[in-house]
Amino acid sequence: MSELVTLEAIRQAAERLKGVAMRTPLVPFPYEGRRVLLKAESLQPIGAFKIRGAYNAIALLSEEERGRGVITYSSGNHAQGVARAARALGVKATVVMPEIAPLVKRRRVEADGAEVILVGPASEERKRVAEDLARERGLTIVPPYNDDNVIAGQGTAGLEIVEDCSDVAAVLVPIGGGGLASGVAVAVKALRPSCRVYGVEPALAADARESLAAGRIVSWPAEHVARTIADGARAQAIGDRTFAHLRALLDGVVTVSESEIARGVRLAAEQSRLVVEPTGALTVAAAAFRWDDLGLGKLDGPVVAVVSGGNVEMEAYRELLRD
Repeated sequence: MSELVTLEAIRQAAERLKGVAMRTPLVPFPYEGRRVLLKAESLQPIGAFKIRGAYNAIALLSEEERGRGVITYSSGNHAQGVARAARALGVKATVVMPEIAPLVKRRRVEADGAEVILVGPASEERKRVAEDLARERGLTIVPPYNDDNVIAGQGTAGLEIVEDCSDVAAVLVPIGGGGLASGVAVAVKALRPSCRVYGVEPALAADARESLAAGRIVSWPAEHVARTIADGARAQAIGDRTFAHLRALLDGVVTVSESEIARGVRLAAEQSRLVVEPTGALTVAAAAFRWDDLGLGKLDGPVVAVVSGGNVEMEAYRELLRD
């Protein structure tokens, strides 16, 4: 197994991302008087953290690769990241998305000029179609998570957390494919080794937790992970690169229920005035409902919960806000 992404690679990514990705704020989440801050990636230009990894990966391509174009497969937020990054860098982009992806995400991908190809709900189908098209058209794949340049880009969020909250005691980060959790863990552990880093998954799509417990990558059926409202966490399996990072650096993975995710969406609005999508609310739910399980109240310092995105259909959002 090759070495993990380095802090230096993340620092270099941060330089590339200046003027592209927003340095998102740490917003107080005063739920029951707890010392929690939300890293509001929902405020990024595309409404999610994915611009970080997508831009870093495309910026590192050769001129020849850029000239041929790029392709990715994504349920939504990475699709938006690739479409926006490609437009900014003058690169043609193709995106393979599931038919069940939120319409708001699909429309934004198209608005940035990317070609959208719709397939079934299985993440493995998306990947297979993208790989076939890449071979046929000579396109370069920009993976949603299992790529060191993508991981380094996502890690810039962790760099910012420690720079803006030097006494952070724990970081909660959502896990879909594991790219964000991998990058954040690299940065946080390198800069503040005593800080705990916990991944958070939906109980209905907990393949990363099962993989880490088994010591090998475990894949969940598409129909199983499709049950969760956290559409950004419906990856059927983490990748070999993200598995290596998570196994080496995470202090643990916790899961939250569907009702807790919905409550997390509401709590983010009520406590922190943030519009958060269900995947972004994973860590909010963990901060609210897994506080004692993780022993967070015993730590000497604040807890930072990474809110990964805020791209949610308004009708679905209204439903989530109802008691």
